[in-house]
Amino acid sequence: MENTYRQPQSVRHNLKFRLLQVKSITDLSPRMRRITLTGEDLADFYSASPDDHVKVFFPKPGEKMPVVPELGPQGPVLPEGEKPIMRDYTPRRYDNATKELDLEFFLHEKGPAADWARTAQIGSYLGVGGPRGSTVVPYDFDWYLLIGDECAIPSFARRLSELPANAEAVVVVEIGSESEKRDFESQARVTTHWVLRENHPPGTAAKLKESVLKALLPHGDYFCWIATELQTSKELKELVETVRGANPDWVKATGYWKKHETT
Repeated sequence: MENTYRQPQSVRHNLKFRLLQVKSITDLSPRMRRITLTGEDLADFYSASPDDHVKVFFPKPGEKMPVVPELGPQGPVLPEGEKPIMRDYTPRRYDNATKELDLEFFLHEKGPAADWARTAQIGSYLGVGGPRGSTVVPYDFDWYLLIGDECAIPSFARRLSELPANAEAVVVVEIGSESEKRDFESQARVTTHWVLRENHPPGTAAKLKESVLKALLPHGDYFCWIATELQTSKELKELVETVRGANPDWVKATGYWKKHETT
């Protein structure tokens, strides 16, 4: 029988493109940088779910201003001949009163987003579009299972910070080094398993699969959120559904990145 209760709800938002500037820069770990953006356009910014994403538009190398679409009658419109540099990022925190938006960047070896974040300065410009929609997960499950890699840490941190005090969560995160460990702030009871990648290349499922199979999990109904490399997310989704008893209606698996694609 199909479960109709506790179903995540899809919510649509009015699409808006914003031109923002860097207000502050904070290094959270050797390879994770928080950049706080500001601008008058943030007065009506809204993000309903921790797994929301905004489309971030970066300046081209050697330029100060990003190419940002305008919203036309039929949707986004770009200047003729212009192709923006854009990636998806989690709104980690936003404050309408102070007009602040936090984005957290994992500093990969190369890629336009990491390159920009590595060299950004106070006053640097960035374009932000959306979020266009949200998938709102009820917070009345018996517990929550979060599985991901370094790129998922900002969204995991936001979800854990929003869980109520009577909630419970198990978090499994693969990282490249001990220095990427974070203390998650949460009212909920949180058990975190940090999985060192060791000699495995990023984007392979072996270490995460091993950890999920070995983890001592609570009893009861749970929502599972998987956020890692695309193929790895698919493999982990199959694993939790077939081996760890997850209800397919209560599993969301997202490909945060793809192998051989720069970030």
